[in-house]
Amino acid sequence: MSHFGNQQSAFGDFRIGPGALSRIIKYLIIANVAIFIIQVTASISFTRYLGLTPALFFGDFPNYLFQPFTYMFLHGGFFHLIFNMFALWMFGTEIEYSWGSSKFLKYYIYCGLGGAFLSLVLNSNLAVPIVGASGAIYGILVAYWLMFPDRYLLIFFIFPMKVRWAIPLFGLLNFIAAGPNVAHLAHLGGALVGVVYMKSDWRLKRLMNPFKSLRRRQKSAKLEKNKQKAEEIMNRVDRILDKINEVGIENISAEDRKFLEEASQILSRKDR
Repeated sequence: MSHFGNQQSAFGDFRIGPGALSRIIKYLIIANVAIFIIQVTASISFTRYLGLTPALFFGDFPNYLFQPFTYMFLHGGFFHLIFNMFALWMFGTEIEYSWGSSKFLKYYIYCGLGGAFLSLVLNSNLAVPIVGASGAIYGILVAYWLMFPDRYLLIFFIFPMKVRWAIPLFGLLNFIAAGPNVAHLAHLGGALVGVVYMKSDWRLKRLMNPFKSLRRRQKSAKLEKNKQKAEEIMNRVDRILDKINEVGIENISAEDRKFLEEASQILSRKDR
């Protein structure tokens, strides 16, 4: 992931990285580092138990339902951890600041679970544990790619390239150059969930617009109807008050008295 060490929003606005750690990313990095320390000091059974092993997941179902979640906090080595945490900070920080911590954390977990799901479905007989936050990281890359396509990144710290080309290039290079032990299905699953989440979010907003317009029209019509009703009440109240001025309150009908009481209650409720 060191291809993208430096970041530019434009050629004249050079900066290294996105800035200070955001809240959730800080906690995620702490959790991943802490668990990695436990992982390298514990026995191999720790990784087999918490990593995602499809054959074990299905073979002893449902005793390992936690694995699709826990696998994303384990890593296959020091550089695997470093590259993932670097990418999380590099590309996730601005997304968290844009979305807020709660939405960002949900998205991160969804993408990690998406990587686990695709691995389970398409590689159900795998007896080796899958570990790493890469599924979630690929989801982060997809979100960054869709949100900031015209940002510039320095490839290998030298060559400037827009995000719209740089991130797909990284995915392609990683697929070609990676060894046989890389969980490509987890990467693809995280990326697919990222695309679906981002696109469906936009579509849902567009789909909801007609309903919002309908609700606004209904509310406007209701307000207009209430306004007309209030005007009718006030007109009748004015007529009754004119009658009281002419003949006195004791000479108005019982119907008019009842209407004044009801009008007073209705108008007092509107004031509150």
